[in-house]
Amino acid sequence: MGSFSIWHWLIVLLIVMMVFGTKKLKNMGSDLGEAVKGFKEGMKDGSTPSEAQVPTSQIATAAPVDEKNTIDVQARTKV
Repeated sequence: MGSFSIWHWLIVLLIVMMVFGTKKLKNMGSDLGEAVKGFKEGMKDGSTPSEAQVPTSQIATAAPVDEKNTIDVQARTKV
């Protein structure tokens, strides 16, 4: 009673196909495959885009500095 035979899995597969239909299962499978492929490509590219990949329209220009309201601090990392 602890393990399922191949016949149990075939019956479960048949019931799932009857409930969802083959077209919906095919669409879910292809969507899952595309998501995995996109995830792998994202991991391969790296977590931060290089400057060559960032469009120039998204690069922010420096705003003029207001000397009266500027606070000069040094960033430190927590040890």
